Amino acid sequence: MTSQQTAHPTPRTLGELRASGHIQRSIKDEIRNNLLTALRTGADPWPGIVGFETTVIPQLERALLAGHDVVMLGERGQGKTRLLRTLVGLLDEWTPVIEGAELNEHPYEPITPASIRKAANLQDDLPIAWKHRSERYAEKLATPDTSVGDLVGDVDPMKVAEGRSLGDPETIHFGLIPRAHRGIVAINELPDLAERIQVSMLNVMEERDIQVRGYSLRLPLDVMLMASANPEDYTNRGRIITPLKDRFGAEIRTHYPLELDDEVAVIEQEADLVATVPTFVTEILARFTRYVRDHPSVDQRSGISARFAIAGAETVAAAALHRATVVGEESATARVVDLGSVIEVLRGKVEFESGEEGREMEILEHLLRKATADTVREHLAGIDMAPLVSALETGEPVVTGDRVTAKELLGSIPAPDTTGPVIDTIAERLEATDDGERASALELALEGLFLARRIGKEADDSGQTIYG
Repeated sequence: MTSQQTAHPTPRTLGELRASGHIQRSIKDEIRNNLLTALRTGADPWPGIVGFETTVIPQLERALLAGHDVVMLGERGQGKTRLLRTLVGLLDEWTPVIEGAELNEHPYEPITPASIRKAANLQDDLPIAWKHRSERYAEKLATPDTSVGDLVGDVDPMKVAEGRSLGDPETIHFGLIPRAHRGIVAINELPDLAERIQVSMLNVMEERDIQVRGYSLRLPLDVMLMASANPEDYTNRGRIITPLKDRFGAEIRTHYPLELDDEVAVIEQEADLVATVPTFVTEILARFTRYVRDHPSVDQRSGISARFAIAGAETVAAAALHRATVVGEESATARVVDLGSVIEVLRGKVEFESGEEGREMEILEHLLRKATADTVREHLAGIDMAPLVSALETGEPVVTGDRVTAKELLGSIPAPDTTGPVIDTIAERLEATDDGERASALELALEGLFLARRIGKEADDSGQTIYG
């Protein structure tokens, strides 16, 4: 649905467009037909959307087939805006417009006085231009200072000064919604619009005309209106006026990833990593995010965004790159020791309940340890760690830290003649091949042994961590 842009069609006048057999379709018919084509051919209409396959996507597809305007309800970081932006892929790649028209009018159907006059004068010689689908999506973040003029339009004093009367439709400077004629308008955080601004949208959504400064301009606008909102604002505080709620044909609830694999997939897809982050480290962050999201001390109304885990992965990668640069490693690979850097960074992304002041760091550290322990059990269960524990009890401790290279860490691991095949077994289980990945895998095993209270762990003032 989002293939590389192709050249636009060749007709350059209304006569040529008619001769080509072009058929005009409304925006909702266009989306419906292209969605049905994608479903028939097995193409993915929703590239990059993870975890909604059996829940949100079927509801949205039914709403689009019904031709409904849609409001997406969900907590922050659930992918609402990302999902709305993929709707662009359901538009025709190119669509004809009257060249120079203010509202992207179709050559077959001019709607403004200026375009109607132009079409009547030029007839088949009316010049046309082609708009790419990427130019037919308009997005507005609703803020309390948004005005009626921003969304619908207002009188242009310059046009009045030219001698036109206030009742003349051509004195209007059109807002975002009319300018999105024959396209999609997405309004994020809809409840933040003042009530009087919401009232101005009623005619646009139902009668498809606009009212500015006391006079009505009949414009058969062809727009699909999408919106996003937080359920707390939408359903409890009553900040969306009832008539506007009623005009949305579908209300669809989004959610955070239901499965751990989906959580991991979102991190891997969205995170911009500057170093190698092994899958099991990403999995720790995904589990950590889910535990924080479900913890009773966290304000569930604000939610824990997917950006929480994404920022965590990027921070861990940055910590690995920092270490590699300082100690002179050729490649940077994240290790368990780097996870300690995420707590301070992610603390500001969590809203705790009012009675938890002073315990925030303690809660997050506990949940990170829990996530690590669960990942160890998931990947290393069944491996006999006794030889490694015995070797640590009788030999030298293993030293790691943010200034310890992978080779130094591996060099401090007890030799195979005392541990047997356990070191290689751990590396194989975690698919670790080079030194960086092996060091990361062994750190996970050592941390698991510590969390199971089979070995000790100490941290010194220099930032080193000693297992033994």
